[in-house]
Amino acid sequence: MKKELQFGLAFCIMGFAGNRPVPAQSRPNIILILADDLGYSDLGCMGSKYYETPNIDKIAHSGMIFTNGYAACTVSSPSRASIMTGKFPARHGITNWIGEASGEDWRKLNRHTKTLPAEYEHELNKEYITLPETLKEYGYKTFFAGKWHLGGAGSYPEDHGFNINMGGYESGSPKGGYFSPFNNPKLQDGPKGENLEMRLANETVNFIKENKNTTFFAYLAFYAVHSPIQTTEARWKKYRDKAEQQGTDETGFAMERRLPIRQHQDNPVYAGLVESMDDAVGVVLNGLKELGLDKNTIVIFTSDNGGVASGDNNSTSNAPLRGGKGYQWEGGIREPYFISVPWLKIAGKKCDVPVSGTDFYPTILDLAGLPLRPEQHTDGISLLPLLKGKKVADRALFWHYPHYGNQGGDPSSIIRKGDWKLIHYWEDGKDELYNLKTDLGEKTDLASRYPEKTTELRHQLDEFLKSANAKTPAKDPQYNADLEKEYLDKIKTQQWPRLEKERKQLLQKDYEPNKDWWESNPAKFP
Repeated sequence: MKKELQFGLAFCIMGFAGNRPVPAQSRPNIILILADDLGYSDLGCMGSKYYETPNIDKIAHSGMIFTNGYAACTVSSPSRASIMTGKFPARHGITNWIGEASGEDWRKLNRHTKTLPAEYEHELNKEYITLPETLKEYGYKTFFAGKWHLGGAGSYPEDHGFNINMGGYESGSPKGGYFSPFNNPKLQDGPKGENLEMRLANETVNFIKENKNTTFFAYLAFYAVHSPIQTTEARWKKYRDKAEQQGTDETGFAMERRLPIRQHQDNPVYAGLVESMDDAVGVVLNGLKELGLDKNTIVIFTSDNGGVASGDNNSTSNAPLRGGKGYQWEGGIREPYFISVPWLKIAGKKCDVPVSGTDFYPTILDLAGLPLRPEQHTDGISLLPLLKGKKVADRALFWHYPHYGNQGGDPSSIIRKGDWKLIHYWEDGKDELYNLKTDLGEKTDLASRYPEKTTELRHQLDEFLKSANAKTPAKDPQYNADLEKEYLDKIKTQQWPRLEKERKQLLQKDYEPNKDWWESNPAKFP
C-alpha cells in the first residue's frame, strides 16, 4: 500500500510540475555491472601493471572515470543495499555483511575486542521502492544475475523488483566455486567445468536478445573476485611468469594495526580470476554491439568495496591507498567508478568530485528521463550535471561501520567533505583527520594540528548519525586486554609467517592447488 501510494503521488507531482517522463520508445537501456571485492587499483585503466582488464578498460575509456568514486561501505551487503535504495547504510540499517555475528554473539569468535558490534538489519526492507521497482513502473524489463546477499527467501531479487533472477540468493560467495557444478539454488548447473562468470555473462546476453525490442535494465553483479580465489592452470602460469618477469620482493606483507596486509600485486591466481571476469564483461559488451544496442545503452561499472588485502585470501594490494576491504581508510571504500553514456561526449574524461554508490539510483532515473524520487534515494544525487560538464552542490559523504572487519578494520564512522576526511573510532572515541589532496595514503593524522576542522566535521558526522537513527557498538564488560594481546601476538608470530610462505608457494613453478578448481578447459570454457 505504501509503495502504491507513493507511486500515485509521484505522478500527481509530475503533473503539477509539468515534468513528464520521456516516452518509453526514447528511453535508454541500462546495464549496471558490479564486481565483488575488486580494488581501486585492480584494473589496467586504474594503474595496475599486473592485472589485464582490456574490456573493463573500454567502459572507462568510453565514459567518465570518477576518480573519487566510493562504495557506500567497506563490505558487501551494505553497499549493495545502498545501490538498490540510494540510502547510506546508517539509514537503511544493513551496516554489515549479512550473516556476521553481532552483539554478545560476537564473543563466540574469540576476537577479544573492546566493544560488541552493533546489531543490524538482515534483509532489504520491503517498504523501500528500489531502483528496479521504479524502472519497472515505467515499462523496463528488469534482470538480475550473480551475487545478491541482501536476505534469504522472501527477500531475493525477484522480491525487490527484478523480473528474472539468475544466481542471486542469500550467499555472499560462490558456494561451488567458479566452475560448475555451482551449488547455487538459483542457477542451474552447466557442463562440468563451465566458468561461473562467463555463464552469468551469457545469461545476461540472452536476456538482452530476448528483450532487444523493449527497454531493459540488466544488473550483472559478479561473484568475482570474492573468495574462493580460483583460476585455470593456463592463467595461473601466465601470471606466475609475469610476476617473475616484473620481479618479486622477498617480503610480501607488512603489519597494519591488526593484521598483515599485502604490499604487492603479484598473486597469479587472483590475477587469473580478474581476467576471467574481464572476459565475461567483454561478452556482454560484444553482445550489445552485435545486437546494435550499444548506441542506446548506458553501461556502469563499479565494485562493492575495496580489494582484499588482508584477512580472507589476502588477494591484492590497493596501493597507493591505505587498507582494503573492511578497513576505514581509502583502500576499503574508494572504487573503480565508470559511467558510459554513448550520446554524451565524455569518452576518457575524468571527474574528481566525490561520488557514492547511493548516486546510481537518481543518476539512472535522470539519464532515462524519469522523475527523481528524493523521498527514496535520500542520500543520492543525480550525477547527470557532472556528466554534462556542469557542477553539483557541495555535500558531505558518510560511512557507518560499527563492526570489526574480518580484514582488520575497526568499528568507525566517516565523513568526507571536500578534501577532508574524518574517521571516528567507536572503541576509544578517537578522531583521525586526513587531507586526501595532499595525503592520499592517509599517513599523517592532522586532528591535533587542525582542531577546529576536526570539531566541525565531527559535529556534522554526529548530526547525520543522529538523523539516521544509527546503531552504535557497546563496550564489552567482559573485555580482557591480556586475551586481546595474546590473540594479536599470535597473528604476528604465526599468521604473518604463514602468509609469506603461501605467497611464495603460489609463485613456484611446481605449484599445484586442489585439482577440483582448475579442471576447466579454457578452449571450451574460457
